[in-house]
Amino acid sequence: VESTFCADFSVASVHFDAPQVHELVPGGANVPVTNANRADYARMYVEHLLVRGVATAFDAFQKGFLRLCDGPAFSFLSPLELEILVCGTPALDFAALEQSTVYDGYAPSDQAVLWFWEVVHSFALPDKKALLFFATGCDRAPIGGLGKLRFVLQRAGDDSMQLPHAHTCFNLLSMPDYASRGKLRDRLSTAIHNAHGFGLQ
Repeated sequence: VESTFCADFSVASVHFDAPQVHELVPGGANVPVTNANRADYARMYVEHLLVRGVATAFDAFQKGFLRLCDGPAFSFLSPLELEILVCGTPALDFAALEQSTVYDGYAPSDQAVLWFWEVVHSFALPDKKALLFFATGCDRAPIGGLGKLRFVLQRAGDDSMQLPHAHTCFNLLSMPDYASRGKLRDRLSTAIHNAHGFGLQ
């Protein structure tokens, strides 16, 4: 190990364009990694990367998090329950979303709206998540499911080749009144798979 990796008990990093060396043990730059101490090196290296190396940033995050979320009620939550509370649920019920959708410039019975929901319900789960991320900035449902999300489908003029666009702060998807189901599917798929921007994952 010593002659192969030529490693020692130090970790090099760059912080604000300045190279830094962090010793895993006192004098670590002069302690070679050998077959005998490689397990200690691996343990200390991982501890540095996941604990000591991010301690300042994590302490700031923890202080802010506990400022908002500290209290006896949180001691009753499991890690999974806390994740759902903060991030939402991964279970996606698009039938509930369809029922709770608000329309701006469209009526629920308009042909483009009917095609939109046919296309959405035919999507595979990754495409549904991509649509949700495109329109809301998050690919998860809020607490209570997608039926609790105020999703807005807005008419963006007459039929055109324009792609749908979204306003994630308002959970709003703006879409032209496409003349065919195939065109709607093509334009919507192109939009949701070629958009990168603000979001929460």
